[in-house]
Amino acid sequence: MVKYNDEILNDVFHVISDPTRREIIRRLAIGEMTVMNLAEPFEMSLPAISKHLKVLENAGLVSMRREGRYRYYHLLPETMDIAHEWLTDLRKFWTDQLVSLEHFLDKQSNED
Repeated sequence: MVKYNDEILNDVFHVISDPTRREIIRRLAIGEMTVMNLAEPFEMSLPAISKHLKVLENAGLVSMRREGRYRYYHLLPETMDIAHEWLTDLRKFWTDQLVSLEHFLDKQSNED
């Protein structure tokens, strides 16, 4: 298995463990949004949403740009891609293990 940056993986999985942040990520997958737009479906204050956005930004999952007095957030998919690659490699490892087990069991049943 390829060696991955544990700090990045820890940050990504920590960040996506929170349902509010997952929903923010899902909404940003549609496109760039302001804090106000992101806050619409949540029953929490704008400062609370801003804290979630700061966590996402620190983990490298979102980026912010200012335009006048508005802050626009958008996804940075490269960081999530690292976690996706790790999960894909892990899935391949376990799939290979299960195929080996299946071959072993087939061989055992043919010998019996």
